[in-house]
Amino acid sequence: MESDKERSVEHFLELIKRSRRGKFKIYIGMSAGVGKSYRMLLEAQALLRNGIDVKIGYIETHKRKETEALLEGLPIIPRRKLFYKGKELEEMDLKAIINSHPEVVIVDELAHTNIEGSPNEKRWQDVVQILNAGINVISAVNIQHLESLNEEVEKITGVVIKERIPDSILQLADEVVNIDLTADELIDRLKAGKIYDEKKIPLALDNFFQAERILQLRELALKEVAHQVERKIDIEVPKSVKLRPELFMACISTNDESAKVIIRKTARLASYYRSKWYVLYVQTDNESSDKINLASQRHLINNFKLATQLGGELLKVKSNNVAKTIWETAEANNITTICMGKPQFKFYQLVLKTAVFTQLLKKMSQTHIDLVILS
Repeated sequence: MESDKERSVEHFLELIKRSRRGKFKIYIGMSAGVGKSYRMLLEAQALLRNGIDVKIGYIETHKRKETEALLEGLPIIPRRKLFYKGKELEEMDLKAIINSHPEVVIVDELAHTNIEGSPNEKRWQDVVQILNAGINVISAVNIQHLESLNEEVEKITGVVIKERIPDSILQLADEVVNIDLTADELIDRLKAGKIYDEKKIPLALDNFFQAERILQLRELALKEVAHQVERKIDIEVPKSVKLRPELFMACISTNDESAKVIIRKTARLASYYRSKWYVLYVQTDNESSDKINLASQRHLINNFKLATQLGGELLKVKSNNVAKTIWETAEANNITTICMGKPQFKFYQLVLKTAVFTQLLKKMSQTHIDLVILS
């Protein structure tokens, strides 16, 4: 009983901590040079003009003139100096940031590994500590530093990325913003000396900054930001006002002579809407493997193969109540459109025989599920 009380208290304290935690914004890009640091400093200047207490905790300009020009007038928290292996190095001063407690702090290079002897091993851990202190953070990271994409990025670039952040850090963010450029624009920036100095340009063009690699990294960045937006919608937007994605479901059986047509047309509809789609096969007792001939079994297997080749997801359900199963499956998978063959097909006649089909139409009239009869 006492442990239950303790857990209740801990849960309540956790809720209090969350409400006090600072807001977290991450700028993400496909590579160095897209303009993440520049964008953060633009935002810092805008916040300063609006009377917000914003400070630079750490920024890496890479000596880019356009970026350095935006530092003018912005309060900078001095970096701490420490010796490591006989050299004097600089690191972000976590303690100074928390003590000065600005409303907003800019922290660049989120995937950075701190110098040995720092309070935390990684900068993203510093950021979590800053957020827990109630300070809002604006940070930046490249897509190749995301832990779950490590192997994929290595295949694309041929480079082993050692500095990485866990995916949970992106999920912790209140806002994830993609800084996007075309491959040609990024390469033009590189050639113009806006990313690296002249000596490094030829090597960069021969390695990381190749159009086909940039395009693949760009795709990863766009997909990741889209995923984060979807996650945020799922969490924060009430179901009553949420715009439902289009989801299609093709209904087939062994008796359906036009199954291939239904599958292909449903695939085309889903492709048009760029949506997920399913193929539902309801196996009645009369369609068990020991009661249908080999030709029908072969057609069914070929139809399953066609569906998966076209990107559909198979749903197989054993039931003698076909109409009810269609409805329940559509509800369970948030289907927006059910696709069937024309009435003369045997499968449709099977459905019509059941009184539940009338109930199916009645239920559908009360919802936003559409029924499409395909020729």
